[in-house]
Amino acid sequence: MKRLYVIVFLVIAATAALGLAIAEHSGYVLVAYKSFRYEASLWATLAVITVLWLLFWGIKVLVELVTTSTGVVNPWSRRNRSRRVQVAIEHGQLDLAEGRWASAQRHLTRAAEAERQPLLYYLGAARAANEQGQYEESDRLLERALERQPQAELAIALSHAQLQTDRGDTDGALVTLQAMHERHPRSAQTLRQLQRLYQQRGEWTAVIRLLPELRKDKVLPPAELAELERRAWGENLSLAAHREEDGTVGLQSLKRAWEQLTSAQRQEAPLVLAYAEQLRQLGAQVEAEEVLRTALKRRYDSHLARLYGLVRGSDPARQLQTAEGWLKEHPADPSLLLTLGRLCLQTSLWGKARDYLESSLRVQRNPETCAELARLLAQLGDTERSNQLFQEGLGLLDERLLAAPLPVAAKV
Repeated sequence: MKRLYVIVFLVIAATAALGLAIAEHSGYVLVAYKSFRYEASLWATLAVITVLWLLFWGIKVLVELVTTSTGVVNPWSRRNRSRRVQVAIEHGQLDLAEGRWASAQRHLTRAAEAERQPLLYYLGAARAANEQGQYEESDRLLERALERQPQAELAIALSHAQLQTDRGDTDGALVTLQAMHERHPRSAQTLRQLQRLYQQRGEWTAVIRLLPELRKDKVLPPAELAELERRAWGENLSLAAHREEDGTVGLQSLKRAWEQLTSAQRQEAPLVLAYAEQLRQLGAQVEAEEVLRTALKRRYDSHLARLYGLVRGSDPARQLQTAEGWLKEHPADPSLLLTLGRLCLQTSLWGKARDYLESSLRVQRNPETCAELARLLAQLGDTERSNQLFQEGLGLLDERLLAAPLPVAAKV
């Protein structure tokens, strides 16, 4: 209310001042140009100028109002076209996120055709078409995206490769990614997708060839890259062991694959484990024992110790003595105790074998240990305890299966 009073007071004061100015002197304005002549008082001239300004402003407002109303009413106006495109974008993105593929494809295609930068909308529409099994339409949308934005070739090709992988066309995806790798060798995303595809296809030799580039361009975190490298070389050892040479599964192929590793890699426990296991499966038991013994002397590992009990060296008694030497520093390792029990079985030391296996079970209830001890007890005549351990081993082998309800028999 105070503000209103102030405004009213100011208006009255201004009006009074204007009245006094007019009463004191009317003023005189003369505008003459050639034959045109305008004469009036100053105040009348100011009034005419004010009226003309108000008239111009009113016409301008009226024109804007008519233009706006026409744009609202006309369905093909720029305003309405822009609004429809925005609605299509919003609905398309929401449908894509929520898995309504047909609606997403329709909306995003409409948005892509209307936008100046349509790449993301074409990619979304292509994914929606791919999810519906419309592979030709998906590829056509990607081709259309390439026509509209040729500078986005790499992004479109990477999306195409992912869609090809999703539809099970790993051969096509591999061709696409290899082409992009040749054109853009420093693309981290291309290397990442190529590495994943090689893994999916089980092409571990190709993964190994890709490792230097993955490391150079820092495509993966160091820990993930190290794990990938260990797995790749381990899988490559397995492939080499089963590669046929001259009609036979080649031990020499396995050894060559092992020699391809660096000195540091040949000391890593997971790779030593993979190599020794393949040697064992190929019947090279003595060589497997030597590899494991050397690795365990260098650095103890529980997994290597477990496998040491499954291989048979040239001298079982010496092998047992070697393993018992590790027991001094690792008396509570259940894997080592299991290995000692197995080695005692090989040398027919039944009592010691039983003691070692019982000690292993006291540390950890393991199905392998249960089976070994049950087999020994059966041989020694303790059938009841042997059966108990066999049952316990089966339960430990897959507790989840035993805990699941049995299927209900179908009614005839």
